[in-house]
Amino acid sequence: MINELKLEPLVLIEKHYEKGSTLYHTLVDHSEHVKNKALEIAFHHPEFQLDKQFIAEAAMLHDIGIYLCNAPRIHCHGKFSYIEHGYLGANILRQEGLYKHALVCERHTGVGISLEMIIQQQLPLPHRDLLPVTFEEQVICYADKFFSKTNTDETHSLQHIRSSLKKFGESQVIQFNNWNLLFEGDRPV
Repeated sequence: MINELKLEPLVLIEKHYEKGSTLYHTLVDHSEHVKNKALEIAFHHPEFQLDKQFIAEAAMLHDIGIYLCNAPRIHCHGKFSYIEHGYLGANILRQEGLYKHALVCERHTGVGISLEMIIQQQLPLPHRDLLPVTFEEQVICYADKFFSKTNTDETHSLQHIRSSLKKFGESQVIQFNNWNLLFEGDRPV
């Protein structure tokens, strides 16, 4: 079991990903971008009293379950659908004793997925709310929307993010807009 006080995310990632592989680089590059954006928000908002160490660790681990999914465009050839990567990653982190980090994994997809949405859309997900609760979870979920895994050098515009989220319902866009206003004052990023 990994001690949460001395967590080294890359050591844990390397237990599941071949270091140097294309998938390893995709995951690590994407996660580094998410981590940096989330930490930037944390530093700009001292009033939230965010746990920056936790944000750095959880942002690096939020997508650890992607290798279990079938997403060939990002070099994943597992048996599960991509939407399942969050709870699958959470299972990995729970096995390591990282219960708070696991919550970030299972709650970061889209802007979170409600039980109602899971049932209505018959999604292959556990029947419970998978919505970010803590500010740390919300900041990581928000930061994740800006970065692609298909092109890790690309930063998505606000317009692109809103268009992508709209496919999953207006409530996803509303939540993203609320976070954008809270974390960045709706300024262009």
